[in-house]
Amino acid sequence: MNKQIALGLLAAVAASGAFAQSSVTVYGRLNVTVESSKYGEDADRVGEVNNNSSRIGFKGTEDLGGGLKAGFQIEHGFDPTEGTANTQFWGRQAEVNLSGNFGTIRLGTFTPDSYYATSDYIGMHNHETGDSSDAFYATVGTSTNKVGYATPNLSGFQGFISVAEGSIADGTKKTWDLAAYYDRGPLHLGAGFDKQEDLKQFAIRGLYEFGAFTVGALYQRDTGLSHCGDESRNYFRVSGMYAFGANELHLNVGRAGECGDVDDSAATQWTVGYNYNLSKRTKLYTYYTAVSAGDATYINKLGDAVQYYGGDRNHFAVGIRHNF
Repeated sequence: MNKQIALGLLAAVAASGAFAQSSVTVYGRLNVTVESSKYGEDADRVGEVNNNSSRIGFKGTEDLGGGLKAGFQIEHGFDPTEGTANTQFWGRQAEVNLSGNFGTIRLGTFTPDSYYATSDYIGMHNHETGDSSDAFYATVGTSTNKVGYATPNLSGFQGFISVAEGSIADGTKKTWDLAAYYDRGPLHLGAGFDKQEDLKQFAIRGLYEFGAFTVGALYQRDTGLSHCGDESRNYFRVSGMYAFGANELHLNVGRAGECGDVDDSAATQWTVGYNYNLSKRTKLYTYYTAVSAGDATYINKLGDAVQYYGGDRNHFAVGIRHNF
């Protein structure tokens, strides 16, 4: 009998050890604004309640021993203003990966690392969500059917490369995406490049922290991705944050240059914002953002064409963001 009890205890310990090697985390964000918006110089102002990239996700790892780990992450976007799901379930992310001392191999659906390395990194006040997100950053934006590799972190440096194989069903072509980060002390640098046949973009950014101030800057050159047709375009953006206590003051300005010799094709966006952090997970915020873009049609950060009703728009918003 004692032998049976001992064997039972041994099995229970072995089972608990196996479970301890695996973990699953549920996470998400609800981010909603109430806005007063104006689309076009002659348009009336309208009231809106807008979703700002709310999502729910699951991620987990299994320790396989010898420094090798298997992992997954699935993430779904939804709209809390209407209680509806995005059309593409798990469309924000759906990947399986294998990691170790060699780095990480990724398979599935995930946002281009070139975007995270550049535009998103300096979008500090609302992390490139909603109407105050960067109106002019351009990318091929392919997230599906991808194979990727991330290097291990080497003294603050990490590199990423992925290829999206495209789809026979919808005619999409192979897309390459490359990115690099350098984070050491107060200095944070990044670069990104993606290419799909003749469509391409390259961007670099820098961010520096000194005391209560944080400043960032971005430069991008794209070909065939914005309203410029086959022409290339230069884009510059600067951002700044001043933090004191639970308060944050934000300012950013972006300027998209003219398309080759096309007159009056430049555009400007500026945003001023204030965040009050109720906790590490919850904040109240407000912002005013304005886009002056003439008759241009721009490409947003996920590759979708957006017509801003004659190019000009502005929004005053008050919002709540809660992470869990």
